[in-house]
Order: sequence, then structure tokens, then C-alpha cells
Amino acid sequence: MGDDAGRYRRFLDGDDNGLVEIIDAYHESMTLFLGSFVQDPALAEELMQETFVRLATKKPPFRGRCSFKTWLFTIARNCAIDYLRKNRRLIPLDEQETLPDDTDIEREYLREEQKRILHKALRQIRPDYAQALYLMYFEDFDTEGISKVMHKTKRQVSNILYRAKQALRTELERVGFQYEDD
Repeated sequence: MGDDAGRYRRFLDGDDNGLVEIIDAYHESMTLFLGSFVQDPALAEELMQETFVRLATKKPPFRGRCSFKTWLFTIARNCAIDYLRKNRRLIPLDEQETLPDDTDIEREYLREEQKRILHKALRQIRPDYAQALYLMYFEDFDTEGISKVMHKTKRQVSNILYRAKQALRTELERVGFQYEDD
């Protein structure tokens, strides 16, 4: 990803390419993260754009108290919460599925089916559980980063992750999910 804080500093100093590079680096993962707040992919895309508009117009200072990615995802989360408060929407999870690289048609089908079941199960558990799992497993955030994005203590995040894994396992077992033997 390079030095994202440096890219942001370049943007603040007048180099618009710094912001373009940040957008290129984070627009997809941020849209998927925002999908944990809304079920509409188009709305998640709009919220991602709103996040970068806020960044471009308000130019909030990055103080380096956390990683740049954590700071940026916190802004995105706040943007989604603002939208939800204004529109009184529920906070479900809806993630985009991607096609696997596997060429074996049967194996590809089974993996896609497992992904579909997993994504559906994530939508059935509490939104804060799904958000924490998404940040950890899809965005590689550690407990400290998740705590900053979700405005929780590290202990609260540890508890959320523990309960989230249990809830997800229970939901997957309820629907008869079959684990791969790999």
C-alpha cells in the first residue's frame, strides 16, 4: 500500500494525486466494509464516495495515533452511522462474493456455495459481530485496530470476536454447513 499517511500529506500540500492513490488503494475494501452497515451495494458505494468527499473537503488531520487504514475506516464508519441515523435504517451485513481461481468446476461450485452460506450466516448474526469478523478476517485488522474503528476497548473487541465466532459457528451448524477437508 505504500506510505498512505505520506500520500495524505501530499494531498494536504496540494497534490491531488495523493488522494487519488488513497482512493485507488481503499475504495473496494471500504465499499465491502460499508456493506456491513447496509444491504444495498449501491448505497455502500455511495457511502464510500461520501467518505472520500469528506476527506477531500474537510481535510481532517491525521495525527498518527493509529494506522492510516484504521483512521480512514473510522471515518467511513462514522459516515455510515451518520447516514443511518438520518435515515433510521437497520444495520445488516451484505458482502460481495468473488469468483474463485480454482478451475475444477465441481470444487468451484462447492466453494461458491460455501461462500454464499457463509455470507448469509454473517447476515444472520448481530451486526457488530459481523463487522468485527469482517475487519479481522477480510481487512487484516488486529484487535487494537478494530477497537479504534468500532469505538470499543480492546477487551470489548476480544469479547465481541469470541461471541461472534460462536454465533457464526452456531448459525452455520444450524443451516448444515459442511466444512472442507483441506
